[in-house]
Order: sequence, then C-alpha cells, then structure tokens
Amino acid sequence: MTNGALVLFSGGQDSTTCLAWALDRFESVETVGFDYGQRHIVELECRETIRQCLAREFPQWARRLGDDHTIRIDALNEISNTSLTRDVEIAMGNDGLPNTFVPGRNLIFLTFAAALAYRRGLKHIVCGMCETDYSGYPDCRDDTIKAMQLTLNLGMDRRFVLNTPLMWINKAETWDLARELGGDALVEIVRTETHTCYRGERGNLHDWGYGCGECPACELRAAGYEQWSAASSHEGVSR
Repeated sequence: MTNGALVLFSGGQDSTTCLAWALDRFESVETVGFDYGQRHIVELECRETIRQCLAREFPQWARRLGDDHTIRIDALNEISNTSLTRDVEIAMGNDGLPNTFVPGRNLIFLTFAAALAYRRGLKHIVCGMCETDYSGYPDCRDDTIKAMQLTLNLGMDRRFVLNTPLMWINKAETWDLARELGGDALVEIVRTETHTCYRGERGNLHDWGYGCGECPACELRAAGYEQWSAASSHEGVSR
C-alpha cells in the first residue's frame, strides 16, 4: 500500500475542504462519491467542477489529483425512509434525531471506500465527519470512526488510516481551515461551487453559498460563515 489517499468527496463544503487538506499532505489523492438516490443529488454534479477549479487554481495540487470514482448504492435508498431519500418535510424524529439521518450511511460509505482503497493500493481514507457542530448523527462520532478503522483493518487485513480533519472543529473553523489551506481562492471555490443544501436548491447565491437557507444544512453553513466572516473582519481591524 502507498501513502496515497482516497477522499470521500460529496461535493459539499466539508468534503471539499477535506480534499484540499489531503492534497496539501499526500502525493497521490483520489476521490469517491456515492449516489444513493439522495434528494440533493445535485451535490454530485458539482464534484467535477470543483476538481477542475482546484487543479486550475492550485497547480501544485493538480499533479497530485488522481482518479475520481462514483459508486451507486441504490439499496440504501430502498431501505431508508428519511427526508434525504424521500420527498417528506425535514423534521425531528421521536428518537431525538432529525429525519435527515440515513441509518448506516457513513458505515456503508466507509466500507465501500475501504474496498476501493484496497483495490487502488491507498492507505489513507479521508472523510468529513464532525462531532463539534453536527445534527447528532451517531455515525459521525469519533468513537464510531475509530471502531470502523479497527473493523476495516481486521476485516481486510490492511492498515488503513481513517483521517477526519474536521472532527473537532466547528463550521466557522472549517471556513478558516479552507483559507489556511488555499487562501481566498479556495474560500471562493467552497462558497460558490460546493453544495450543502438538503433540498438541492441552487437558485440563489447567498454570502455563504447556494441553498434554500432554511434546511439544517444551510442554517449550519450560514451560521458558520457569518461567525467566521465577523471574526475575520475583526482580525483585519486589529491588524
């Protein structure tokens, strides 16, 4: 196995920042996206544009950016009854979780990603799970990721490393990480080319990017951008 990386790349803010993080660290980086019939499937359509923008704006990363893969997991849609896989209103469930939670999704993603990394000879798997400001999804927790790394390594007899660079930072800090990695150019790519909105809306470009502005994903992204922007302005004044 090489020290190359495979990035779980949905086309959203978090996974794009993770892709930049990986390109900054590893000599060879491939990407994988998953089509499970999600309502916001437009996110997958953003992926190639984002990859092209990164290669154009950051020549030092272009030579490191390898193949992209898309894996269809139709069965996940068939067995799920959530607002990401059905045309139902986003709401909180009786279990205290939002109905945007797709049970087993990240566990399935990581298993397929590891199988692909096995075939491609890649050691590092990079994913954007975060436990700091999330919706309470149990498969985003650090303990879950650590357990999955152990399980995958035992089950495939490999030494994969699951990297979660966003695990302990909030959305404002994620915007800051993007600027740290690629300056204003990367921030602008994240702002205008990525997609986070659960409803798949890309009609209006807000300060923080495209989206409905009302779903939990938009609210979290917008709040993070506002906090980061305010802090950045304050730093500029202080200097």
